[in-house]
Amino acid sequence: MSVQQKEKDQIHCPDLSEIDNVNKKVNVNDLMSRMQENKKQERKNNIILSAAAISAVTVFGIILTL
Repeated sequence: MSVQQKEKDQIHCPDLSEIDNVNKKVNVNDLMSRMQENKKQERKNNIILSAAAISAVTVFGIILTL
């Protein structure tokens, strides 16, 4: 096998020792805080998108009335 093929195999199939080193405990508080941050970011994005849509409709309406 070529060196490139070996590198590809290592990327797709990591050693089992690396998998064993992964922390298996889940911090629920960390997950909850991350979820709340995601909700806040999503809410901000929704508000910005809504404001942009309302502004576009308003500008389009003003242009039509002229």
